[in-house]
Amino acid sequence: MKIIMLGAPGAGKGTHAKGIVDKYKIPTISTGDIFRQNIKEGTELGKKAKSYMDAGDLVPDELVCDLVVDRLQKDDCKNGYILDGFPRTIPQAEALTEALKKQGTAIDYALEIAMEDQAIVDRMAGRRVCAKCGATFHAVNIPPKVEGVCDNCGGELELRDDDKPETVKKRLNVYHEQTAPLIEYYKKQGIHHAVDGTLGVEGVAKAISEILG
Repeated sequence: MKIIMLGAPGAGKGTHAKGIVDKYKIPTISTGDIFRQNIKEGTELGKKAKSYMDAGDLVPDELVCDLVVDRLQKDDCKNGYILDGFPRTIPQAEALTEALKKQGTAIDYALEIAMEDQAIVDRMAGRRVCAKCGATFHAVNIPPKVEGVCDNCGGELELRDDDKPETVKKRLNVYHEQTAPLIEYYKKQGIHHAVDGTLGVEGVAKAISEILG
């Protein structure tokens, strides 16, 4: 079961990826984790990636793809995986498709958590994070017992800069420009499945279970 999660920032990809991991016992593969691991271990691919990063340059799509495909050969991926944060662009998706084809495999599901921009802006604006322990709450969906106070440690809850409406709108613009075209790309491959992100956590989880079986 090889899965790519699609959807705008704030649509709930991370939450539902975790639910899939817990239910189907497959790992989430993050490009950030792959970079850190390869650089730490001093692998050939890691050294190449570090040279670009040290120069302040973006790591080329082909090298990112090589790092991802190398990670997918590990034993913990033999029953499947969820790709987190990759691919982000059409060139990356094309590189991944070709690399997997050479391995005799392919992505099974491109799961999109679909939400309108305004619904995401409203959702993110209600999110509050504990300054001390990092616990997350929501003014409407997961309210703390005492307003502004963390249930876990009593720390102060704050609205992160990332969650402010003006920041969210900028991130959404980047998403529509760079990443949203992946939806059409995977539709053409016949593996795209959209789930209504406004159904709530349980509703979305149920819809995903029906798709994955």
